[in-house]
Amino acid sequence: MRELQAARRTPLTGASPGSPADHQDESGAPVRRRRAGLLAVVALTTLALDVVSKLLVVAQREGHVPIRILGRILQIEVSRNSGAAFSFAQGATLAFTAVAVAVVVVIIRSARKLRSAPWALSLGLLLGGALGNLVDRLMRSPGVGRGAVVDWIHVINFPIFNAADSGIVVGGILAVLLAGRGLELDGSRRSPEHGRRGQR
Repeated sequence: MRELQAARRTPLTGASPGSPADHQDESGAPVRRRRAGLLAVVALTTLALDVVSKLLVVAQREGHVPIRILGRILQIEVSRNSGAAFSFAQGATLAFTAVAVAVVVVIIRSARKLRSAPWALSLGLLLGGALGNLVDRLMRSPGVGRGAVVDWIHVINFPIFNAADSGIVVGGILAVLLAGRGLELDGSRRSPEHGRRGQR
């Protein structure tokens, strides 16, 4: 019997088939690294799109007449925003700078237990958007922590926004949907009735 059990053990791990070691690729450190990598790629892509688009519109369009793309429905119009996303709470720049820093820290800490690809996408969009506007608050005039965010996308009957705001909104909506479906950061699924979790 001992010989049969030994034969069933894997040569690399010394564990029997079906043991937690066999499922490392599904639930262990490799999955966390892949999900953290996905989060980083999405965040950096969102940040790059935001930074590059702001540099272009400031250099080419600030101080000029807005460009109409779809008649009056969509325009490129450069505006400086000292408030939150979509020009909310103008003048509270320092407060929103602190909030943005806190959001970035929380998302980075959450990446340690991240095993869900949809959550990685959501948090990546949120992180990239938060970093995009944070760069403006730290680097643009009138000073560090008080910089005005560059907005340039103007949809009719809607506040002017930017690519970072879009990432925040899309990432936030996705987070609400994932939470509503009971999907946790670690990939488990919460049961609404009994609070049980089942691995996805």
